Amino acid sequence: MGQPLGHLRLCAVNIDGVMLEDTFSPVIHHFLVSRGVTYTADIERSIFSQRRAVAGRLMAEAIGGSMTGEQALEAYFEERARFVAEHPVRLSAGAVELLGRLRAAGLATVCYGGLAKDHFDTFLGEHAGLFDEPGYICTDGFRPGLREIATEYFGLAFDQVLVIDDVARVGEEAGRLGMPFIGHPSSFEHSFQRQLMGEAGVRHVVDSLDAVDEELLRTLDAEAAGAAAGTAMTTVRARGGASA
Repeated sequence: MGQPLGHLRLCAVNIDGVMLEDTFSPVIHHFLVSRGVTYTADIERSIFSQRRAVAGRLMAEAIGGSMTGEQALEAYFEERARFVAEHPVRLSAGAVELLGRLRAAGLATVCYGGLAKDHFDTFLGEHAGLFDEPGYICTDGFRPGLREIATEYFGLAFDQVLVIDDVARVGEEAGRLGMPFIGHPSSFEHSFQRQLMGEAGVRHVVDSLDAVDEELLRTLDAEAAGAAAGTAMTTVRARGGASA
């Protein structure tokens, strides 16, 4: 990596689906399909990256209300426990190297996701030194959490924070806030996230973390700087027009 980036200051990376291989999509898909639900992009979009209580309620509704939201959530996590017993949670290929590139570019790094911090400690604890305080942010209480990560945890402008996530809903929120975003959709065969990212207008989508290279980081940095400059110019013009 050459000179540090000029505008971006932080990269927030999602834990499950980015730093760790996706173990949620297959379980959600099986949970619904095994109960007679036709799995669609709309159903997937409604459930992913929601607060756990909301996701449980939506899964219960999808299967016809035979369970409460709490019961659906409990059953889901029981199924996930069985799934990961047979398919252990693994670090994504290139995840540690990605953190190295981000830090070499002068970015602070933080990890976030919907599960409690012990999930981070268990699977990423040995790499905790590659993240800045607080290291991991549980966003279950305020999903998707981008606004809070930028302003409340790091005191940064939205356009100074790069987000890497596997869910289109997060990309939509990043777009609304003016945050640079890289989509890393699941390779699960029944996943709709790549399609949903396209529909959401996500412009930077990668198949592997190796693709988040210096060239892409500098492209995003330049785009963010240009957007910030354009916003500042518009503000100056608006003020000038108001005082004329």
